[in-house]
Amino acid sequence: MARLFVAIWPPDAVLDRLADVERPEDQGVKWVPQENLHITLRFLGDADESEVTARLDDAELPAAIAVVGPAFDLLGERSLISPVTGVDEVAEVVRHALRGLGTEPERKRFHSHITVARLARNARPRRSAGQPFDATFPVTDVALVASTLLDTGAVYDTVATWPTH
Repeated sequence: MARLFVAIWPPDAVLDRLADVERPEDQGVKWVPQENLHITLRFLGDADESEVTARLDDAELPAAIAVVGPAFDLLGERSLISPVTGVDEVAEVVRHALRGLGTEPERKRFHSHITVARLARNARPRRSAGQPFDATFPVTDVALVASTLLDTGAVYDTVATWPTH
């Protein structure tokens, strides 16, 4: 069993633009490293990699255009995000294909986004929230990603990818 999630990796051009956004040193804001920026379609927690792979092998993943932005926003109390639209249908196909897998319960409502920073309790992201950012890109594939938690943060490794059609 591995700690897994299914995601869309934005193309390098979008990641480079996100890395170029001003990152104010607001109290309690920890910016996510560029190599970890992604759109989570389904977080599974601990799951059998071969079972997830087999189910996604049979899924018909639709083509999509991801629209990122228009600005950084807060999601709950612990995340600074850039909202994403245009990927709901892909997420629904993934959710349906993986129904019943993993130790994490399915979320009742899908809220597509890229987490750009984590917020400590009592964080003050005054200058970070509301920063404009927008990008659009075609979703060409979906990835199964293994997440390893280290003292220095999460390390993500792509296990497999599937093209969209």
